Amino acid sequence: MTRLKNNIKIISLIYLLSISNIYAQKEIVEPINYGDMSHWMVRQIKESKIIGGQTKYLYEIVKGDTLKDVAYKNTVSPWAVSSVLAKVKGITKTSITVFPEKRDNDYCARLETRIEKCTVLGLFDINVLASGTIFLGEMLEPIKDTNNPQSKLVTGIPFTKHPKALQYDYKVTTGGNCIQSTGFSKQKKLDRKDMAEVQILLQNRWEDADGNIYAKRVATGWERFGQSVDSWQNNHRLELHYGDISTKSFYAEYMELKSGEQAYYTRNSKGKMVPIHEVTWALPNEKITHLILQFSSSNGGAYTGSTDSKFWIDNVKLVY
Repeated sequence: MTRLKNNIKIISLIYLLSISNIYAQKEIVEPINYGDMSHWMVRQIKESKIIGGQTKYLYEIVKGDTLKDVAYKNTVSPWAVSSVLAKVKGITKTSITVFPEKRDNDYCARLETRIEKCTVLGLFDINVLASGTIFLGEMLEPIKDTNNPQSKLVTGIPFTKHPKALQYDYKVTTGGNCIQSTGFSKQKKLDRKDMAEVQILLQNRWEDADGNIYAKRVATGWERFGQSVDSWQNNHRLELHYGDISTKSFYAEYMELKSGEQAYYTRNSKGKMVPIHEVTWALPNEKITHLILQFSSSNGGAYTGSTDSKFWIDNVKLVY
């Protein structure tokens, strides 16, 4: 009898442990605000008469009535897009690379790499390639030049949690060989294929007395798509790796700490746009202050990509 009771106790303990493990492993999946791509605001912009005076439509990931002929600052939605209003040498021009697209009974985001042309006889003849990008942060409008494009983006948002993965739906059309078209210089053909790209970074940031911003990299998630995927891939996951990943097998040079010419930018406490100097890898349990998240139709950096590249994104969430 004693032996039977002991066996029952052991079985009961195993059962309780298995139940507790199930609950311990239960995931929490949290949508990022406006990450369902269901809400879009239209911006109606009248371009300058000297370049044709066309009315163009830009789209922002936020609820709202149509805005006409004004620069936009997102104060409700955490999302910004690469479609922008530019005013260069007194000329109003748009660049449109992000679009809402119907998906069943709802919407998704379609990101496209495109070339914007702007010709004014006797003044300039510009051909600028821009990748379609959505990101957490802010685009500073109006754009006044093509210099140092990262300095026109407030990259990342305040954030303190420790997610283990990014989850989203996607499909992708990868373009052919990349070209580089910066605006005023001659277009270059590059000997490499274009790829769509996703990056999610967690940082611990701080500011010194002079307004310089520094950061430790707490966690990294990065992926590139070199092949087209024609059908929707739902609930796709990108794992976040905490701490120093520079010796891991999956590490690639493009995942390195960003500083110098590669640095992201933000607005410091004085209201000035400054680079974010990533100085070191953080410990896995380090405090987190900011989240960087970006989806792009091309991966070559500013003014580089293929005009055949497209990237569709929907239902962006974080997994805990």
